[in-house]
Amino acid sequence: MAKTLELIFMTTAGKDVTLTVDDPREDVTDAELLVGMQAIITHAVFEVEGSPLGAVKGARIVERNIVEYEV
Repeated sequence: MAKTLELIFMTTAGKDVTLTVDDPREDVTDAELLVGMQAIITHAVFEVEGSPLGAVKGARIVERNIVEYEV
């Protein structure tokens, strides 16, 4: 099963932006996520269409089952 961590931000222009992390740690905590996401905002690591990330909107783990077929 493939797992990804989605970090959801809002830019200063009001647009939602999702950053995806493959294979996140199993024991990551809400507090760690909030601190890390705030650091991304504080250090202006990313900009989308000229607008920096301005607020934390949420975070979630997404699990997918992948079945590959030989065709």
